[in-house]
Amino acid sequence: MSLSRRDFVNRSTAIGAGVLIAGSAEVLATAPGAIAAPSGGETPAAESAEAARRATGYGELIADPKGVLALPRGFRYQVITQTGVTKLVTGESTPSNHDGTASFEGKHGATLLVVNHELAGARSNWPHPVPLLDGHVYDSGAAGGCTVVEVKRGGKEVREWVGIAGTATNCAGGATPWGTWLSGEETEDKAGKNGFLKDHGYIFEVDPNDQAANRDPQPIKALGRYAHEAVVVDQKRGHLYLTEDASNPNGLLFRWTPPAGFKHGKGKLRKLAADAGKLEAFKVFDSHGTFIDDLSRVTKVGTTYGVDWVNVPDRDAKTVSVRKQFTEGQVTRARKLEGMWWGDNGFYFVSSYARTESPGAAHDGQVWFYNPTRRTMTLKLLLGVNTDVMGDHGNYDGPDNITVSPYGGLVIAEDGEGVSHLFGTTEEGRTYPIARNDLNIGTAEKPEFSEFTGVNFSEDGETLFANIQVPGILVAITGPWWRLRHRSGHGYND
Repeated sequence: MSLSRRDFVNRSTAIGAGVLIAGSAEVLATAPGAIAAPSGGETPAAESAEAARRATGYGELIADPKGVLALPRGFRYQVITQTGVTKLVTGESTPSNHDGTASFEGKHGATLLVVNHELAGARSNWPHPVPLLDGHVYDSGAAGGCTVVEVKRGGKEVREWVGIAGTATNCAGGATPWGTWLSGEETEDKAGKNGFLKDHGYIFEVDPNDQAANRDPQPIKALGRYAHEAVVVDQKRGHLYLTEDASNPNGLLFRWTPPAGFKHGKGKLRKLAADAGKLEAFKVFDSHGTFIDDLSRVTKVGTTYGVDWVNVPDRDAKTVSVRKQFTEGQVTRARKLEGMWWGDNGFYFVSSYARTESPGAAHDGQVWFYNPTRRTMTLKLLLGVNTDVMGDHGNYDGPDNITVSPYGGLVIAEDGEGVSHLFGTTEEGRTYPIARNDLNIGTAEKPEFSEFTGVNFSEDGETLFANIQVPGILVAITGPWWRLRHRSGHGYND
């Protein structure tokens, strides 16, 4: 992040610099078609004794003598891939800048992970780009793409290969109920810029179990061209929801509705026409039916809004960026809309931080839950501005990639300044540490720690995978997870 947290004063009502604990919900909003919830809305229930025990998490983090990952006592990690150290099956180095990642069940008990590599700009700028594997390249001028990592026998056997190459700034994405990965390009660069031969800013589908399906990668233009972050699938209704990480003006939350008769499945999205279905941006209303222009105006956990959807005029952004096609008052915006994950019959999504460019109160992270049945969204977590970025005392900032934990609550990758963590949130809105990045890529005088990315659980819930983006390290974390209630890794069977 380019903005220093020290430059801003916390104008929200956070407890210290940490999390706002859930309070009473406001009355449900009145967006057209939104269905009101019973009194109390989606506010978390009263804390039970068991929840209180879990609120402390897994204990304090123990510094790593190897200088990579601090974990609670009883936990351990294994490096699965590392840029400049591990190699692909074709002999090249593991590409750098690991980002969005998801796990899938492979053959004979193997775990398959699809890993984004967020490599922006000209290919020549990167010493370890995604190799241009013959038949799997979209644009030979671009450095990004996805690799597929196969992990067998508890990590004793690891193989990695290129899924797709020649894409740009592959940031986040999302797993699908049919077992593929949707990778989003966080850019709007067109052909002719940075040596690109084609337009970028699209979603691409990657199949971890079928390399033949990854040949001749094609953008899913029906989902729009903009600075993509994450995506989730509502398998009941067929909608796809997508976040945009952009500013000037702030980004949007999108919903794509498939055309009549369309049925989801492997490879179906890439066959759609560029204008197939309907792409819309969100517009939210408070309990009085008043339009909310930006999510940074919300300072109370438990606030619930109604959501309406507004048609995108030109989803391919031929002349004007999608988010700039709307006039003031047409849509709601938010700064740095990032991670999403399906679970609890809806999806969680993140606004990573808000600063002076946002019209509301400064904050260091929001996590929202969208209920597609009611068409409402509820603020579940709000982080106050972190004024001590090098401190390590529960002062988290900049939530980015997220996942729903099979043990209850969420696990969040921190992308702020200073110390970087993986941290958990309980269903009651309390936070606790899971891991700290101890790999200093700066100097002793000016330490620097890369962000965490790609947080996700294996299908069996035993292993938490995550990346240290720079230089590019994929780790597997195991330990005494508390078994509360198990859900599928992507939440699609809840």
